[in-house]
Amino acid sequence: MELFDKFTKKNEETNSLGWDAITELCDKVYPNQKNPKHYGTLVSWELGGNDPLQGISVYDGGDYWHFITYGLSELYEKKSKTKEISGYGMEFTLKLKKDNYENEENEIKCICGILQSIARITFTKGEIFNVYEYLYTGQTDGIDYNMKSNITGFITVPDDKFHEIDTPNGKVCFVEFVGVTDNELKAILNKNIKVKELYDKIGSDVTNYNRKSVM
Repeated sequence: MELFDKFTKKNEETNSLGWDAITELCDKVYPNQKNPKHYGTLVSWELGGNDPLQGISVYDGGDYWHFITYGLSELYEKKSKTKEISGYGMEFTLKLKKDNYENEENEIKCICGILQSIARITFTKGEIFNVYEYLYTGQTDGIDYNMKSNITGFITVPDDKFHEIDTPNGKVCFVEFVGVTDNELKAILNKNIKVKELYDKIGSDVTNYNRKSVM
């Protein structure tokens, strides 16, 4: 992965209205955090890099770290023909529960890498992620840095803090990924439960590596 050294929050572009619109929303949600953790891509996708997202900001939500992506929407000048929607019309978010991690920075970078991988699906296959969908990886190892947790994949839900915004380049919605277990994903696949029902059963949108399966 070519992400991850902490990097400048945006490139020196004359038009960064799309980027600024996301940051403005972040400032409203977290008004006392003007300088959050931020991980920028060292080699851009356009220049042959492996990571499509230009950056990921990570805010301190108290009991969790709140990740917000930059790059699925049009951050700079308008290029797409659809005026109403900015780029793919979405950005990703995720809330990771703070815990007694062996190395918290590794866990944060691991989530950033996962968000880059999911964004890569959109950039290479045109996949649009909507709320109340699932992402089944087929793996049984945990998605955490040490691959020991019960969490192996994701469902998507509306982010309760980041609502749809109108930017100069069009609308952007925020799709939140919530970590779920292999048993929970298999229950969805087998049509034993719907995504929203599972979300209600879990009772939280915070990804918790140590929680037990509800199925």
